[in-house]
Amino acid sequence: MITGSTKLLGVIGAPIGHSLSPIIQNAALHAAGLDYVYAALPVRADALASAVRGLYDAGIAGFNVTIPFKTAIIPLMNALSEDARRIQAVNTVVVEDGRLVGHNTDVAGFLAGFAERGIALTGKNAVLIGAGGAARAALWGLLRSNISAITIGVRTAAKGAALAADFAADGDVRAVSFDDAAWIAACSDADIVVQTTPLGMMPHTDAMPPVDMAALKDDAVLYDLIYTPAETCFLREARARGCETINGETMLAAQGAEAFHLWTGKRPDVELMKRVLREELARNTLRY
Repeated sequence: MITGSTKLLGVIGAPIGHSLSPIIQNAALHAAGLDYVYAALPVRADALASAVRGLYDAGIAGFNVTIPFKTAIIPLMNALSEDARRIQAVNTVVVEDGRLVGHNTDVAGFLAGFAERGIALTGKNAVLIGAGGAARAALWGLLRSNISAITIGVRTAAKGAALAADFAADGDVRAVSFDDAAWIAACSDADIVVQTTPLGMMPHTDAMPPVDMAALKDDAVLYDLIYTPAETCFLREARARGCETINGETMLAAQGAEAFHLWTGKRPDVELMKRVLREELARNTLRY
């Protein structure tokens, strides 16, 4: 029951009606017996600063941030976590001692996909497909985990070069175009392949990233950040070759669980969050 003492959490974005976070977070809050409620809060693209100030003044305990505000919100923060600072994106805000502290839980969520399978990253070679916002979080997560070398595959060489340059001081990172022979060589030498683009996402489920599956190592681990569908063509072909595969479901649930912990100080039931996510995704799939 919502009362006058119920604490408010939420997610801001534009648009925001598609967000699954309210369903997942409210289920976890209820299961934990916490007096919080989590809502989707639409914010106009030109009203971010006033919306953030209004939420703060209204006493919100914290909120998530999604497209198109993850980078734009940074100047409004009083402090940033190390992950948010390195990625230059905020997806979780905590109101702490009167200050707005920006965090990025996508890194913890991304790494949870490997941890859940007991996959160690230290000393391995990785390729990263794409150079967008999701790629930045994955790249920093891999570097934080002492990966040996990372090759970023891109369509636009300048975009890939800029991303590699941002993280060059943190490890062995380079970018190559998909039509470069060096891309094929990198894929054939990769222990870890991370797919961060929308290729293969519903409703365009036939799309595939430009990876020669026959060139991959038999024991390579392929990780697709997409979770709709649960198994993309990319992962299905990888599984048929005997490779281990990971989809984006764990990342989505785990990044939400990390935000939950930042706000409440409690660890949520992650398996419950995954189950609620799967059930909602199954309902949404029927709409396509």
